[in-house]
Amino acid sequence: MGIIILYIVLALTNYKNFIMKSTFTFLLVLVSVTVWSQEETSEKKFNLSGSIDAYYRTNFDAPNDENAIAPGSSFANLPGFALGMANIIASYEGAKVGFVADLVFGPRGTDAIFASPMYSATGNIVNQLYAYWNVSDKVTITMGNFNTFLGYEVISPVANFNYSTSYLFSYGPFSHTGIKADFALSDKFSLMLGVMNPTDLTEFNPNGSYAFGAQLGYSDQFLNVLVDPNFFEIDFTGGFDVSDDFFLGINAAYLKTEDSGPGFAGVALYPQYATSDSFTIGFRGEYFVEDGDFGAIGTGIADSSVFTATLTASYVIDDLIIKPELRLDSASDNAFINSNIDPTKSLSSFVLAAIYKF
Repeated sequence: MGIIILYIVLALTNYKNFIMKSTFTFLLVLVSVTVWSQEETSEKKFNLSGSIDAYYRTNFDAPNDENAIAPGSSFANLPGFALGMANIIASYEGAKVGFVADLVFGPRGTDAIFASPMYSATGNIVNQLYAYWNVSDKVTITMGNFNTFLGYEVISPVANFNYSTSYLFSYGPFSHTGIKADFALSDKFSLMLGVMNPTDLTEFNPNGSYAFGAQLGYSDQFLNVLVDPNFFEIDFTGGFDVSDDFFLGINAAYLKTEDSGPGFAGVALYPQYATSDSFTIGFRGEYFVEDGDFGAIGTGIADSSVFTATLTASYVIDDLIIKPELRLDSASDNAFINSNIDPTKSLSSFVLAAIYKF
């Protein structure tokens, strides 16, 4: 515990390069000094899981043909009947070691792995690919490509309540490739430290620089920090069970690029109310603002902002989830531009999604 606290103090009081180098060294030392851990004796388990999703999308106040307009956030932006993705996850789980191979096929998967392929012709189907070692019941080492630890929403539609995604999710990192260590400090406190390639460079490192990540958790509330060679981001993600039927999720983040470049900030609330075991209705209210012309909202004007209200219902039939969704995006400047209509600050749309998990 004393070693962990020492490295936290060093990370908070020294400059970025020292953080990256010292954390990487710490992880290597941790691996080397625990090689005497007892061998795995329990039976390993192979699992195959995943999901498929498809949807219908229409605008109420904009075209719905090949010139269709969509929000500046990721996924669920294609007009008419459209495909999400097929997600196939193979995992091999043992008491001490295991792996995850998470593959995606389809438009949503392509959008999620947008920087690939960098080298391999099939790099654009790899969502996650990592191996892990449970050094003890309190320490786990993971190496490979894993989805980001920042933010409330994720790539898979199964784990999100809203089918369309927020601006905060869409313009934060999606995935990282590197090594990380997760520590269970107590029943309530957790800590993660990691060294990774620069953000979105998931197949290999082309420039020799690295990013540093840290997460401090307390009772399912998480404070996340990512120090990338090109930007710095701090993020809070959490949620509370207000009652047995009512849940409130929270996400807030701030990102700033180096040399006083553009960035963003935002906050989103996710109230959800379950009327039965099979039906839940939820709302996402998000405010997102650019510091400079970051490009997320799409106005081309510095310091633009957008408020998004998304109302989603979720009806579960065995392993099938049906989600009708109404969404209104309202920007401070003309964010929705098409040659067939006058530029507008707002867009209203409807999505009907079908998600099957297995």
